[in-house]
Amino acid sequence: MDDDQIPHSPDFDELDRLAPNKAGRRNLLFALIGNINYSWSNNESTFIYILQHLMETDELTATLVFGTLNTTRARVDLIERLADAKLKDDTLKKKLRRILRIFNESTRLRNEFSHATFRQNQQGEITHTHSMRIQRKNGQIQLGEIKALDDARIAQMGKAIEKLVKLNREIWAFIPELQHTMSQAADKPQHQGSPQLQPS
Repeated sequence: MDDDQIPHSPDFDELDRLAPNKAGRRNLLFALIGNINYSWSNNESTFIYILQHLMETDELTATLVFGTLNTTRARVDLIERLADAKLKDDTLKKKLRRILRIFNESTRLRNEFSHATFRQNQQGEITHTHSMRIQRKNGQIQLGEIKALDDARIAQMGKAIEKLVKLNREIWAFIPELQHTMSQAADKPQHQGSPQLQPS
């Protein structure tokens, strides 16, 4: 690699000198990122109880399934498939789809900040995020999109947190409905004549 291709090391002494002047905005940004992760994680953890009722099992078993599926995408996929197979109430299905849709939207934002590098200017102010997702553009392989961390984006982060908080309350209202519906379905006698698996 040629010397001119190697990035110049930042002037750390100068950045340390300037850092106190930018502490307010930096702390706001870090608080917003932390709050997004905190609120998102709280929402994902409620999926244990959605799984519990869709699987008609106990909390420990649902927790083990949740923990064994070690990606969010796998957990959401399982919930969607169980709902399609076992949840007969169309209104409740629509509520669950809405919950998962909003959660998936928040996941993209959470990942955007959790898996990015942060750029700062000569004054020590964080100015951009740079996605670490590898992509191909115009035939070239490169890291992902660079986005400005301006006032509009900070406002967007605040609105996302509000949406996550609201979603959490929506999920907690949904879980008793799901529990009641699944309990009622379990109490009904099963129809005879369903195809049975035969030993080979």
